[in-house]
Amino acid sequence: MTSNTSRRIRRRTVLSVAGTGALGTLAGCTGLLSSDGDGDGDDEDDSDGDDGPLTDYEYTEPPQVVDFAEQGNEATLRTVPARHQLVTEAASGGPVELPEVWAWQADDLAPSVPGPVFRMNEGETVELTYDNSEHNRPHTVHVHAVGKTWADDGAPVTTRTHVKGGESHTYTLEGTVPGTHVYHCHYQTHNHLDMGMYGIFRVDPEDYEPPDREYFFTLRDWDSRLHEREAGGDADYSPVDRSPDTYTINGRSAPTTFHPELGTPLIVSEGDTVHLNIANNGYESHPFHTHGHRFTVIEKDGSPIPESAQHEEDVVNIAPAERYTLEFEATADPGIYPAHCHKVHHVTNQGSYPGGMATAIVYEEAMETDEFGEIMDDAGFEG
Repeated sequence: MTSNTSRRIRRRTVLSVAGTGALGTLAGCTGLLSSDGDGDGDDEDDSDGDDGPLTDYEYTEPPQVVDFAEQGNEATLRTVPARHQLVTEAASGGPVELPEVWAWQADDLAPSVPGPVFRMNEGETVELTYDNSEHNRPHTVHVHAVGKTWADDGAPVTTRTHVKGGESHTYTLEGTVPGTHVYHCHYQTHNHLDMGMYGIFRVDPEDYEPPDREYFFTLRDWDSRLHEREAGGDADYSPVDRSPDTYTINGRSAPTTFHPELGTPLIVSEGDTVHLNIANNGYESHPFHTHGHRFTVIEKDGSPIPESAQHEEDVVNIAPAERYTLEFEATADPGIYPAHCHKVHHVTNQGSYPGGMATAIVYEEAMETDEFGEIMDDAGFEG
């Protein structure tokens, strides 16, 4: 039976890291919700689990957008061991962290979990070089839906190839299927995906007209025992009895999800048209619900939904590896509206509610309210 120490996410005093990347057009800042109520790692074992950090890796930063068109349709991706904060020290209930993740690092950007949002144009061809010089384990890069040769599929169970430590491989990818897709490591997928090696890959259609606001969300459930084990702790973990104990949007749990620099606020202004590209890179399904706004699903796994099949709704169930593009109009009474998974235990941090997979639609017009100030206090934002 697993001990309480090895079963819980590690909580300890750590330095907060101020991220600089925001996944959409951030016109301001926001937060939400007042609190109520495959192998062993190489690091030294901290046997009692409470005397200090299991690792001294640098912390991840928020994912950023990498636009292939802006850099000659080429990019480089690496895997970097890192520590990852789900809830920062400055936020209510923090810190909550994973002592080791395997973060993606694109070009000269900071490592992040999830990895960067890669963006390319329909009909173009890009080269994504995976450089495995920073990690001592084999990995691959598998991108859903886009065009590629068999050798570039990144699935070693059939290609019989992977990228060993110290080696590199260039994947040639074609923008044959426009829409929002996912990518992840496909070597020992049951552990490597869980360690943080996942992200969003966007192919913009030829006739794409950006909305007023556009955001990218990746949903994820985690079993912290795996991260303790890989960091050299004494956690007993097996994928057969995987049991998530924390839930994130873009790698953060509430209230950090509402931090303007570290989190995932949906900043809108009255009258805006908003697109939310949302993917599930976890193991469980998540019924995503928006308060105060009804949306239309305009894309599913990259395929546009015919207008005759579109309808307004306020909850959509997102299965593992599925991705949707939601469109809504910011026509509600200007305020602050929750957006969250409706499996309520997914909106907790170790059973403490609220937390987990929750963020908010925030109107710029509501940012001078007392309620907004209180939400910012909970999120740990001092700007």
